[in-house]
Amino acid sequence: MNPTLRRLAPVLFAIASTALAQTDPPSTNYVLSVTADRPGAIYQRGETVAFTIKLLHDQQPVSDVEIAWMISKDGVPPTTSGRVKLAGGAATVTGQLDEPGFLLCRAQFTGPNKLSRVALGGAAVDPLQIKPSLPAPDDFDAFWTAQKKKLAAVPVNPCLTPVKSPLEGVDCFDLQADSIGAPVSGYLARPGGAKPKSLPIILLVHGAGARSSSLGAAAGWAKQGFLALDINAHGIPNGKPEEFYTSLRDGELKDYRLRGRESRDTIYFRGMFLRLVRALDFLTAQPEWDGRAVVVHGSSQGGYQSLVAAGLDPRVTFFAAGVPAGCDHTGCVVGRVNGWPKFIATGEKPAPNVVEAVRYYDAVNFAARTKAAGIITVGFIDTTCPPTGVYAAYNALRGRKEIFNDVFCGHANSPKASAAMRQAILAHVAEMKQTTR
Repeated sequence: MNPTLRRLAPVLFAIASTALAQTDPPSTNYVLSVTADRPGAIYQRGETVAFTIKLLHDQQPVSDVEIAWMISKDGVPPTTSGRVKLAGGAATVTGQLDEPGFLLCRAQFTGPNKLSRVALGGAAVDPLQIKPSLPAPDDFDAFWTAQKKKLAAVPVNPCLTPVKSPLEGVDCFDLQADSIGAPVSGYLARPGGAKPKSLPIILLVHGAGARSSSLGAAAGWAKQGFLALDINAHGIPNGKPEEFYTSLRDGELKDYRLRGRESRDTIYFRGMFLRLVRALDFLTAQPEWDGRAVVVHGSSQGGYQSLVAAGLDPRVTFFAAGVPAGCDHTGCVVGRVNGWPKFIATGEKPAPNVVEAVRYYDAVNFAARTKAAGIITVGFIDTTCPPTGVYAAYNALRGRKEIFNDVFCGHANSPKASAAMRQAILAHVAEMKQTTR
């Protein structure tokens, strides 16, 4: 090497290294969190709830920055808000509630280059005392009895088409069965060679949106010894290309959640709920059913359907409802939050006929009518199916019940919550096997 270049090499290397370092983008690894000061996050009316806000950058506490915060009654007024400066990476803000319900704390950090982080924390206040916002209509039972009578006049006409099973030792079929409006459309799965009167039933129901029934879900439960049926929410064909379902979501089924809300006779969910009964008509007629256990399981809109099925059909012996939708549609009339499907939007002044109609479709009212045992999961920071409404439904239940408080979860089931539902289902079936047919 040229002696001059040899002498300059360290200097050139240092210059190059500095230039490279200057081009490295700054780290955006900020983590914001909000946590109530009690592990279970459960308080009594009037107690002070302290929320700790923390901010880490590359896993190190951040100090001397301001965090915007707001505490609400589960997403609706009254609210308190402000800004707080972090010391040692943390700060505390407080709130309280003088009625049964939930507090929701929202924190936001705004960093360099418009970087933003948002975190939520939740706390329950006497949650077992949360009551329905309105009572059930006087003719609630008469209305649904009449709907089921109309359904009973329609023959089931089941059509089973064999399909390739994703699991060895499991027989699978596409099921189409007549109902009111759209048919029951699903995948039926059962253990190969199942004997008569040997299998418990599990009906699997879907969350919001439009998609095919799940062959894998049905087969998975069948592998565990169930007569399993997974039905899609809309009675649409199964196994089509994704573009088929995207077209439905963007077109025919767009905003189905609000369709017909002006009258109890036109609300879209009427057909969906009657398909639950029709699916159970089919399942309980199968020779493999053990004559004992009938389980309905789903999350979100599927949790809604699970509660409704239990309230509509006395054949249901157990339900597992994850973060259920459809709870307390009329919370707004008493200053509470409404959950999905939000028949009445937050802040909307609803027409009296809408308030009247949606009461016939409230999971709280179905919950009050079932004698089935069940488990519900609830996310304390769920802004889609807020915990206030979920607890209103849970408290209305009359049978043996369990609730899994997912303190740090939003609109999802944590692995522990999912495991709790699965374990509860299996325990129920094991118990039912000991009963006399």
